Amino acid sequence: MTGKQRAYLKSLASTSETILQVGKEGLTPECTASIAEALAARELVKIGILQNYDGDLEELARTAAERTRSQLIEELMPARRRKVGIMGGTFDPIHIGHLILGESAYEQFQLDTVLFMPSGNPPHKRNREGASNSQRIEMVRLAIQGNDHFQLSLEEMHEEGYTYTKETLTRLTGEHPDTDYFFIMGADSLFEFDTWKCPDEIARLCTLIVAVRDGLSSSELDPRIDELKLRYQADIRKLTSPNLDISSHTIRRWISEGSSIRYYVPDQVRRYIMENGVYRCSTIS
Repeated sequence: MTGKQRAYLKSLASTSETILQVGKEGLTPECTASIAEALAARELVKIGILQNYDGDLEELARTAAERTRSQLIEELMPARRRKVGIMGGTFDPIHIGHLILGESAYEQFQLDTVLFMPSGNPPHKRNREGASNSQRIEMVRLAIQGNDHFQLSLEEMHEEGYTYTKETLTRLTGEHPDTDYFFIMGADSLFEFDTWKCPDEIARLCTLIVAVRDGLSSSELDPRIDELKLRYQADIRKLTSPNLDISSHTIRRWISEGSSIRYYVPDQVRRYIMENGVYRCSTIS
């Protein structure tokens, strides 16, 4: 191989300037040195191969250059982590307030998906009355169908009894180390956060998203957020979302009174409640 051919190979195979520009803000001296050493080693290998290569030198050089660029991109641009929101609750029944909250979190925090996770038997509602587990699961499934970034998760539907958020997050982060979790909660829950099991671990395992409700001023909420950030080194972010004065308890009461729940729950959920006599009522409007 002539000196001219060797120079031509080097000019093509070592064109890393564009790739380095892509990640230059994240480059450290150590990273730069490591990449330079890797490139030098590759050049020696290429030259060794080419000394006994009888094919098209120009084509081989272009192929080598492209592979070098691809490898540099992998080194400089780490794989993107997934962002998954968690909407937990009894969903007894699920209503449009839950859906709007999940959609708002998806949009505001650019989540990849939002998990709707009905609680099997939450610790703070041990004597709960209402729909059965299977009925609540079906209502959630019906409510979120058609939304590609909403998913039903049965992570907390198990036979072990009471479920704690810390245990759920520990399992999820262990099974999906490439995912960051965003736990969506109401402002009321934030004020009770100290009473949860292992609040420090929860804060370590996820980002807390707090839905700001009407009637609660920033002067009340912000000091609480600052307090928890300091106490647990928590990442807490406020969610701006339309606030609906509606609760599952109110909907159950309306059903028992024979009042209309139209538009407060998705139509398919309303029909399911009516057709299956959920909450002991089969003639709601």
